[in-house]
Amino acid sequence: MIHARRAGTALAQLGEVDPGLASLALWCRHRDDPGPTRTRGETILYAPGFDTLPLARQVGLAAHHVLHIALRHAPRQEAFAERIGPGFDAELYNLAADAIVNETLSLAGHVVPPPAVTLADLLAAIGEDAADPGAALAAWDVERLALRLHRDERSRKGAKEYGDRKAFARDLEGGDAGEGAQSPAEWHGHIERAAEIGRRAGHGFGALGAAIADTGPPSLPWELHLRRLMARALSESPRQTWRRPASRWVALHGARDRTGPEPVFEPGRQRSNWQPRIVIGLDTSSSIEAHMLALFVAEAGLVARRMAAETHVLAFDEAVHTTRKLTPGQVGEIARMSMRTGGGTSYLDLLARSEALSPSVLVILTDLDGPAGVPPRFPVIWVAPRDAPDPPFGTLLRLDT
Repeated sequence: MIHARRAGTALAQLGEVDPGLASLALWCRHRDDPGPTRTRGETILYAPGFDTLPLARQVGLAAHHVLHIALRHAPRQEAFAERIGPGFDAELYNLAADAIVNETLSLAGHVVPPPAVTLADLLAAIGEDAADPGAALAAWDVERLALRLHRDERSRKGAKEYGDRKAFARDLEGGDAGEGAQSPAEWHGHIERAAEIGRRAGHGFGALGAAIADTGPPSLPWELHLRRLMARALSESPRQTWRRPASRWVALHGARDRTGPEPVFEPGRQRSNWQPRIVIGLDTSSSIEAHMLALFVAEAGLVARRMAAETHVLAFDEAVHTTRKLTPGQVGEIARMSMRTGGGTSYLDLLARSEALSPSVLVILTDLDGPAGVPPRFPVIWVAPRDAPDPPFGTLLRLDT
């Protein structure tokens, strides 16, 4: 890759002090820029005056942005923003990413560039145990940490106050990956090789790579699991029809010995004008938190839009209290529904009302704390917290939030 003039000395020194990270730097683009030093996609943009900083700080700052790129924080930020929807806060995500990167560099022996937010300090600010920075790096990846900062108001407030104390400024931009952008699998391979180089050298990033949760492939978000399950339930298979023969029967009929028996007629298969229909049951009882309801509503809207499905939203507690039928062009209205909250939970009325709609699939966001009765004739997907009990029937998808 072509290196920026301002970064030449720092990158050369990085090869001496941390050969593992230096190998990752070879896969990054390096450019001089009139703005602040920052990461954009797979490019590091170096600010004026970068090459006048103390050399150790130059190396630490370059290493910081190399890790942003190697860990794919920019494209992962874009995916996370789509997952969260309108509530996405780029500053919180960047704070989480910087905390992980800086803690990694600190343990690897680098000078952490100011503002020096670290994972241990950030976890302490949101009320998490952070006595061992190494254990924290092994436990938290950027999606899990950013989701915690987005979903919990106390954590959000604590993180914002911590960022203010550190004069935190964003240094991570999305996009601009370029035509030759590396795939997630390729970057994972680069990181594994960098860790091996570092282990052989006996110092730097290589001594830590295997113990960093963020270097591994992120776990599949529950929304993607849900999307796959719903796609499977909504997919149409050709139906049997007696109006036309099967191709196999036609072939047998044409090739038969005319003196032999007539092959038994075999019905063909054809597609119908079948329209997929989704019923979404939203548990609005007192045990369902508002942020979880908002996350599910946003994802359900995306699924309905992509599947071009007729969507029926049934909000319920002990009984269904709010209903809305939405076409693919109206799925955004789910978020604007007025729903009562509080009370207990029962699935009996929800299942009965869903039965009348003959859905392709029923998806229920709930804590699984209520009577459900007998299994219905259509597929049911339960989306519930990790500590919820098993459902009496259907497919369970546990939330990773």
